[in-house]
Amino acid sequence: MKPKHRRMIMLACAALILAGAAALVMTALQDNIVFFRSPTDVVEKKFAAGRRFRIGGLVETGSVKRLPDGISVEFKVTDLKNSVRVAYKGLLPDLFREGQGIVAQGTLRSDGVFLASEVLAKHDEKYMPPEVADALKRAGRWKDGQKEGAITKAKSGAKGTSK
Repeated sequence: MKPKHRRMIMLACAALILAGAAALVMTALQDNIVFFRSPTDVVEKKFAAGRRFRIGGLVETGSVKRLPDGISVEFKVTDLKNSVRVAYKGLLPDLFREGQGIVAQGTLRSDGVFLASEVLAKHDEKYMPPEVADALKRAGRWKDGQKEGAITKAKSGAKGTSK
């Protein structure tokens, strides 16, 4: 066999091994990638039960129900267009409350209830998870700078009265 043919065979084998390794990595990552969905996405699109994803939005006012076992809670997450019921068993973040922006990770049950394995709450009054803000913007319910404008007006009014 000529050296030229041996090199071609070696390159072909290396390419096959590289393609196989890339396929294995992509298959392994597919199980670990968790996509974000808004409540409207969940309501309008049918998701297979048991598939992991994240849902985010605001905790709907009046929807939080603590169950008698003391560690289970049910609430609704809304993007102000649609709502999804969420069931969670465990300790909630200290900042969790109605009207709060949250992101929950888990699976959708066959009855349409999102079974959360993890719940994350925003960390201060100005922070909104980017996914939640985007979902609210798509729903037409989010106005950029609304809170900042109110704060700016209050500060400028305070400056005007102190002069």
